[in-house]
Amino acid sequence: MNEIILCKLGEVVLKGLNRRSFEMKLMSNIRRRTARFGKFRIYSKQSTIYVEPAEETCDLSGAYAACKQVFGIIAIARAVSCPKEKEAILATAKTYLGEALTAARSFKVESKRADKSFPMSSIQLSQWVGGELHEAYPHLKVDVHHPELTVYVEVREDAAYVHAPAEPAAGGLPIGMGGRAVSLLSGGIDSPVASYMMAKRGVQLEMIHFASPPYTSEQAREKVLQLARELVPWCGRLTVHVVPFAEIQEEIRRSCPEDHFTLIMRRFMMRLADALAHELGCGALVTGECLGQVASQTMAALAVSEDAATLPVLRPLIGMDKEEIVRIARHIGTFDTSILPYEDCCTVFTPRHPATRPRLEDVRQAEAALDVESLVQKALADETWVRVKSTDPARI
Repeated sequence: MNEIILCKLGEVVLKGLNRRSFEMKLMSNIRRRTARFGKFRIYSKQSTIYVEPAEETCDLSGAYAACKQVFGIIAIARAVSCPKEKEAILATAKTYLGEALTAARSFKVESKRADKSFPMSSIQLSQWVGGELHEAYPHLKVDVHHPELTVYVEVREDAAYVHAPAEPAAGGLPIGMGGRAVSLLSGGIDSPVASYMMAKRGVQLEMIHFASPPYTSEQAREKVLQLARELVPWCGRLTVHVVPFAEIQEEIRRSCPEDHFTLIMRRFMMRLADALAHELGCGALVTGECLGQVASQTMAALAVSEDAATLPVLRPLIGMDKEEIVRIARHIGTFDTSILPYEDCCTVFTPRHPATRPRLEDVRQAEAALDVESLVQKALADETWVRVKSTDPARI
């Protein structure tokens, strides 16, 4: 059997004159994600991308799992191709879906005739294949509303394809079509989810993490790298830029009012991420902030922290509640790592009573006691980076 993968396009089909560039980027992303599973022929026809093994040693199951996590694909199915003849289609359905047909109690056939030269209409083909299958599997009942099994037949230009129901895939837009951004990765639950959601909109990400040794441990750093590894199947290979932050925090504690400590710290994070974004040619920053979740995420506090950045700050979680965020974290596989009990820089020197309604003028006045430019330049000069892949071993 010539088994292949059919990747159904989602939002991409709504594009106009630039649709082909989206399809080309999506095929490039699929090619890169499936490369370790063998050599595949990848091509696009009629709003579907075909992933066809080019050699017998290909791991189709591995490629199928990888394609499910590629943004731009809304649904995915394993299918078998056959000649565009009704007898061949019937024989393929019996062979390929025989076990499923035997196990099911009810079924229906749905046909799609993209090749209008095929002599039967979609309804006629469904009726004929359904009738023949019902005779071959007499225990099956026909249920056109709620069947246990739906047999799909697609008659396209080059061949006919038979498959069971498609599974939902990642959706969204192909990574690389939405620009580039720097995402602030803290090690908590929210920031990996925010990164995932912006990648789903086609944004290619660079990650920045603020480390505060000796106040934070090597395990905390490895936790962040592990989160990045868990994001790779969704976001593609990532680079994590690790910026030392302890000296900045010590200077803030020494020179600034305690109630403004978190806000001034957030402003430094924005400055550092903004500078890195300009250096890397990125067009925005991404944070996991959620309105009202903590004191530094009130509307006034967000305005104060955003003032320190020159680029747009994207906050995909801003209107979500924690249960929604946790549900996505579990879905993408980052939740268990996020809750590991290692300190991060955001929990160091936490003020007892942080300001929740800060005034920008007051924060700027408090900041005036610091040599902001010198602290930023020194931190960036000591920046290190790690390129992570999903196959890298975990160290925590």
